[in-house]
Order: sequence, then structure tokens, then C-alpha cells
Amino acid sequence: MPARYHLRFQIHAGPAPTRVAADATELAGVCAEAGVSEVVLLTGAEEAFAGHPTGPAEDAWFEAAATARQILADAGLAVSLNPWVTVGHADRGRHGTLDRLGFAPMVSPTGQVAAAQASFACPQWRAWLLAHYGRFAELGFRVLWLEDDFRYHNHAPLEWGGGFEPLMLDRFAALSGQAVGRAELVAAVTAPGPPHPWRAQLQQVWRDAQVEVAAALAAEVALRSGGRSTLGLMSSGLDAHSVEGRDWPALFDALAIRGRVAHRPHFAPYSDTPGRELSRQLWSLELQRALRPGAARSEPEIENWPHTAWSKSDTQTWSELAAAQLAGSHALLLNLHPMNTRRAARHPQVTALLRRSRPALDWLADRYGDQAATTAGVGLAVRPDAATHAHSTRATLTALAAAADPAPVADWLLRYGVPVTADPAAPVQALFGQHAHAFTDDRLRALLGEGLLLDGTAAEILVRRGHGPLIGLTDAVLVSREQSDGDQVYAEEHVLDGGVPLSVNVQPALARLAPAPGAQVWTEIRTPDGLPWGPGRTAFTNPLGGRAAVLAATALELLPCDDTGQRLLHRAVRYAEGERPALPLVTGGPLLIPHLSHTDGATRLAIANGSADPARVRLRLPHAAPTDPEATLLAPLTAPTPVELRRHGAELALAASLPHRGWLVVEW
Repeated sequence: MPARYHLRFQIHAGPAPTRVAADATELAGVCAEAGVSEVVLLTGAEEAFAGHPTGPAEDAWFEAAATARQILADAGLAVSLNPWVTVGHADRGRHGTLDRLGFAPMVSPTGQVAAAQASFACPQWRAWLLAHYGRFAELGFRVLWLEDDFRYHNHAPLEWGGGFEPLMLDRFAALSGQAVGRAELVAAVTAPGPPHPWRAQLQQVWRDAQVEVAAALAAEVALRSGGRSTLGLMSSGLDAHSVEGRDWPALFDALAIRGRVAHRPHFAPYSDTPGRELSRQLWSLELQRALRPGAARSEPEIENWPHTAWSKSDTQTWSELAAAQLAGSHALLLNLHPMNTRRAARHPQVTALLRRSRPALDWLADRYGDQAATTAGVGLAVRPDAATHAHSTRATLTALAAAADPAPVADWLLRYGVPVTADPAAPVQALFGQHAHAFTDDRLRALLGEGLLLDGTAAEILVRRGHGPLIGLTDAVLVSREQSDGDQVYAEEHVLDGGVPLSVNVQPALARLAPAPGAQVWTEIRTPDGLPWGPGRTAFTNPLGGRAAVLAATALELLPCDDTGQRLLHRAVRYAEGERPALPLVTGGPLLIPHLSHTDGATRLAIANGSADPARVRLRLPHAAPTDPEATLLAPLTAPTPVELRRHGAELALAASLPHRGWLVVEW
């Protein structure tokens, strides 16, 4: 099964219909040369955005889309549509556009009023959205996409975003029975400490408004397209959607037309980033896979902005295409051309990139194209409603997003060579930070009956909720650097069975752990003078048969990474696995990032090199190395190459070097 390229491209509306036809004809030729099977037509995007299109402006875009669609379809291409705005992305000086249409503007938590971005509660905006999508649906596009502006956060220049407009406050008053002003509501929702009841109620208001719009839009598109078209949702970061209170199943259910819906998960950055960021691509796609219905089509967006290799190297783009294909994606949605270019042939280097990428992507699609494959690894114990339960540390919505962010634990595991999964039944789970607040005591007890990795924040929460005896602690108290006495400030972590030091010098807080009888202490926190401060890592087997490994640190993203840190994490994973170790662990260099999956009796371990230096990969297996493993090297922008693996007991070692952003796939 070959990889599917879906190319996002804007055919500009204008006074010359012959220019539209010429641009579309040229685009069809470029698609044939690049191996593109579908075009996703953009309308009114970026530089071409003059406000929500109505009247003659909408007519021009409709005619351009109709002309382009027919030419592309006649060339054998599938065609979808991507209107660039729902509520609107950003003002960018487009003042007065909402007033012209009578749309109620978005209002930020601090009272800023948008100029070009509408409120989800505005009936005039809702009527426009249904009419706009309904009209274009009559052309029979495969998918009509909702852009990622279909959200409350990230609406520049608003601070954080919107959702605090008078219409939304009225809806909050109707739900809660209390009429409150914006400032009072914001203060309650973001107040440090345990969450105020208004937080969940405001999230319910936001949720209901979005789902109402989605359901009405699905009904309109189904009617006007005669059931031919599907709706697709582009999503943003999971941390910000958690603050919004997004109900993923309800939203996808509302958008579905005859059981069909598509998802365009955001997972990769717009521009060049270090190779270590591939970890984010893997866990972001994995966690979003678990949020959408199994029948939904996944078409991750591979984008660069403001476009071409001047923004993001071909090597990075290729490595992200590979990551998306590993996730079992149905298609790769390519946002690679400048939105104002008009002519696809102006960018032959994009065509060359897609042609050079295809051999490796087709190879991956043959092995990972079936979403029935299951991932394996340490389970990421995170919930989409984490922000509802988080105890804010600062009075901002941004702080709530940080508390709900899965990045610190997911990146820490993957960059140290530990595969991860969204599977809640994985026998080892990682529960870190304020995510612990989101789980019921019954669910926590179930987690404690298996293998569990905890940081200092989660350990303190579990002790406070009465689960200390099951993680081997009689107490766990968070101590911030500012709370430390001058002669008791923490500085280093020492491994007790080897004396190797690690640094905790920039941790904003540590948990002072009090081990219970029977708990193992692996490391000790010390002051600058070498005095003992408290345990740094502990391990404990509880009466339920569960095995907990606790880390005193609270900010994993600020822990310096090194070989000793990797060995300690691998030791913790093996301890948590107990008598049934199953996970391959990766060493051989920094930032070797694994993806583990099973399908049709085969196990596949893909490893990316997130370091700029080549690496000699080593796989640490819990049992004897498989007798007939196959290994394939996917170097950037080259065809797959079989490579040799050498056995060293329970280890497999790559004989060749894995280059920067290359992938090694081992199958057995």
C-alpha cells in the first residue's frame, strides 16, 4: 500500500477565470509528477484573508474552487476543501470585518476585544458558517476541513485567546445560576490551589457551544452535499485543548456524517527544530490516536511556514513524514508551498522532496498503514480533562495548560530510549505531575496494582490522598528552592551504589520523600556541602503486587540528561515490569527515540536518531535476542537499506551508524 500525499494548496480567486484554470491545470501536472493523490484547496488564507468572505468575495472564491475542483478531478485527483477561517485565526490589522457582518467578537480573559475573530456563541456567525460550508459542500468535495482556529486559545493579539465575551458569560450564568463578570470568573477559574467549581462549569459552556456548532454544521454539509462530503477537524496542542475542556468523543460524534469523520492532528513544528523534537511528534500522534474514534481517518499535517526549505529543511520534513507514517496515518497532508505562490511549478524543490521521500514512506506504509496495529511501551497516564482537576500554581490559563501538558514525561521517556503508548492497560504506567489529580482513587488503586513510575509531584498527591503505603512512602512534601533554608538547599543527586553524581540544581521544587519500611533507596539528594537532604529515587513492591518507582524531581524538562540518568530510568522500568519484563530499551547514544508496535504476529521497533551525531544503536531486550531479526536503515531522503544487527547476549547492536534524523526499523 503506497503512502498517500494530500497536497494543501491555494488557487487564488480573481477577476480572470482563465488564470484560475491555468493555475489549476499546472497544479494537476505538478501533482502527477510528485505522486500526489489528492489536493486540499485552501480558500481565503493568510495574505488573501480580507475577513470572513461574503457577497462578491465569497462568489469569487466559490467560482475559483468550482473551476479548480473540476480540472483536478478530471486529472484523476481527489479534491477536498479547506476554508481558512471558522471563527478566525488572528486580527493582523483586519479591523472592522466583524462589524461589517454583525458578528460578536471574541473577548480575552483580560478584556481584549478581537477585531476579526468571532465568538462561538454568536448566532450571526453560526448562520454564516453553516451557509458558507453548505454552499461549498454542494460541489462534492471529499472532506471539508475545519481549521485549527476552531478553538478558544491562540487568537492573536488576544492574551491566551477568547471565550469571555458577553454572550458566553450569559451562557455561563444560565448554567451556573450565577451572573458574574469576566474578571471575577477568570479569577475563580485560575485561582491557585484546588479548582473552583466554576472552572468545570465554564469548560462545559465552551464545550457545549462548540459541539452545537459542529452538529449543526454536519447536518448542513450532509444535506447540501447529499451525503457525499465528510467533515474533518484540525486540532492543536493537547494541553491547550484540556484547558478548553474539549470533549473529544462528543466533538467527533457531532462532526460525523453517516459515521464518517476525518482528523488532521497537529504534531510537528512550523520551522527547523533540533532532532530531539521527534519525541514530541511520536507521543503527540500516539495520544491523539487514542482520542478519536477508531473509524476516523487520520491525516496529520506536515507543514512548514512561511514555507519551503528556507523555513524547514528537507531532512526534517522527511523525518516528520516518516513519524506520521509510523502512526498508521491514512494520508499525509502536505502544507509545503507558500499560500500566496499561486503557481505550484514555481517550487520544483518541493516536488523533488516528495519524489525522494516516497521510497521510504511507501516501505513504511506497507508495514504501518493499518491502524489495527497496537503500540506498546510505558503507558502515559494522562487524561484530556487534566486541566479541569489541576491545582493551578499561577493565576493564568497558560499555567493550567502547563499543568496538563504531557510533554515533560513523554519526552523524558522517549529521549532516554523508552517506548511509550497511550494504552491504559499497559502493565507499566507513568503518572507524573498534576495529572495525578485527574484520576479517581479506584483508578489509582488499579494503577498501583501494576508497575508505576511517579515524579515528586504525583507522589505528594498520592500520599496526600492516602496511597502512601502503596508507593513505599510515609510522607512526601514538596519543597521549593525558595522554601529551602540556606544550609539545606538541594544541589546534587548521588547514586548510592556507585557514587555517581547528577544535578538537581535547577529544579524549582523537590519532593522530600520519607521511605516506608521495605522501600529501596537508590539515590540521595545532597546539599552544596555534601550533606544529605533526602532520597532522590525510591522503589517499592506493595501488597497488591504492584511495583512503584518514585523520583523526587518535579520538573523533568529541567533535569540534565546523561548516561547515568538513562541507566537509572531503565532500571526503574525493569523494576516496574517485575517478573514479566517485555520492553526493549534503546541505548548507544543520546536521543535515540523509539516507537514500538505489534501487528499480525510481528513486532516492530523503529528508532530515530534525534542527535546531530551518528549513533551505534544498541537494543537491550528483556530476554534472549530474537534469532532472525530483520533491520532496515531509513536514511533521510534515500531508499531503505537492509543492515546487519549483531547479537551480544540479550542485546542487539547495529553494525552501521544511524545518521541524524534517520530511522532504524527492527522486525521480528
